Amino acid sequence: MGLDSKKDVHLGGSPVGLVSRLEVLEGPSGRRVCSEAERARIVAESLLSGAQVSEVARKHGATRWHICDWRRRFRQRGMLAPCEASQSTFAALVVESALEERQVPAIKLEIAIGDVVLRTDTAIDGEQLSRVIRAVRASR
Repeated sequence: MGLDSKKDVHLGGSPVGLVSRLEVLEGPSGRRVCSEAERARIVAESLLSGAQVSEVARKHGATRWHICDWRRRFRQRGMLAPCEASQSTFAALVVESALEERQVPAIKLEIAIGDVVLRTDTAIDGEQLSRVIRAVRASR
């Protein structure tokens, strides 16, 4: 791999038909560096009642992941109380009715055995229905 005075870099050994110049740009990387105090202030703001992490992150030019990571690090160092860091709240469970009280639509059942027709709904017990069918067959 050759390197000349113009900082041309030949990748792959042959300069023909390949990218032969690599330019290195120096300057700000685009990363924002926050001080520890600024991170602590942002984390404290994200822990306020009613605060949304995504809104706080957007306001300070960070991401949700950054704030969650900062919270975790502060918690590991003992600078943030565990209960303060994660106050989970759950939605209330509302049970409208018990399963036994559920209204099942009535389905009519019609069984024809020869010239006898049995009509019932689905509320009949299976064992009871079997006995009735056996009785009808035995009577024929």
